[in-house]
Amino acid sequence: MSIDYSANKTILVAPLNWGLGHATRCIPIIKALQENNYIPIIASDGVALALLRKEFPYIQTLELPSYHIEYAKNGKNFKWKLIKNLPKMITAILDEKKMINHWIKKHGIDGIISDNRLGVFSKKVPSVFMTHQLNVMTGNTTWFTSKCHQHIIKKYNECWVPDTDGKVNLTGDLGHLKNNELNLKYIGPLSRMKKKDTPKIYDLMIILSGPEPQRTFLDEKLQKEAANYPGKVVFVQGIVEKSQEKWQAGNVTYYNFMNSKQLEQTFNESEFVLCRSGYTTVMDLAKLGKKAFFIPTPGQYEQEYLAIKLQEENLVPYAMQDDFSIEDLSKVKSFQGLSQFENNIDWDSLFKVFEDKIA
Repeated sequence: MSIDYSANKTILVAPLNWGLGHATRCIPIIKALQENNYIPIIASDGVALALLRKEFPYIQTLELPSYHIEYAKNGKNFKWKLIKNLPKMITAILDEKKMINHWIKKHGIDGIISDNRLGVFSKKVPSVFMTHQLNVMTGNTTWFTSKCHQHIIKKYNECWVPDTDGKVNLTGDLGHLKNNELNLKYIGPLSRMKKKDTPKIYDLMIILSGPEPQRTFLDEKLQKEAANYPGKVVFVQGIVEKSQEKWQAGNVTYYNFMNSKQLEQTFNESEFVLCRSGYTTVMDLAKLGKKAFFIPTPGQYEQEYLAIKLQEENLVPYAMQDDFSIEDLSKVKSFQGLSQFENNIDWDSLFKVFEDKIA
């Protein structure tokens, strides 16, 4: 009779609080851990932690220090705003390391999955880093930031990349290296969504995410634009609050936020989607085989890169935030849209990293 050792394994899952994308793409991982008899503990901060607490009210959660990621009001100053906040970020990373070592003993943690949290690591237990950015796009400093990021990744037992390892992929240069010294595992795109054959209710779905103040800037702009759209619109603001609110303004139905089940249903009920070009959103749209229009976050090179890549591949058009007008959405019909994928992850094989003993 074989013994299921995983039944006693507790795994810490810690997504970065940078908008909602890192948190939402951890949802299928948390569910898979449960289905494979592991005990997940969730650790994050801010809206990412708030969202996961709503998704998994019965799972233990722990609060990590904030990285103090702030966007400049002008997207062109985003990189310099990050540099200015770097001392606070380094302090948070060092505090994370101390907390993790304490939690391993206090909560009996047997393994770690860090989604871009640089201090969530321990030599005492198997530690996995998850990212789609092996190369970190920062304009003329891309080479330096990429090498720094890869140096950090190297200390982890494995790095999981939520994309495919081949010419046909979603991340392009972000998630693929020419010369690789890392222990990479391409696990395929991750999404909490499932495609459903449902009647179309909305002509357009608008969904917002990302750090402030750029989320609010786009919210205010699109509320004005949506009022002039000649169709039925559902508008999800991406503001995670204690209770859900819904209201109607002309042709637009507003929600402050939706949980995963509501989002999945609404995505399926919508003809196409207007949103940021964050990678988690790209994966969700690909899983659903949706047409979309992107507005990358100003100054966020990763989102700009993805938007340009997908437009050049004739999949999804985009516009910069200051240039967008509702008439731009007419371009969507001449683009292919993202192809639906089925990603059957061998979770049993993937989770074997947590059965390895640390010397």
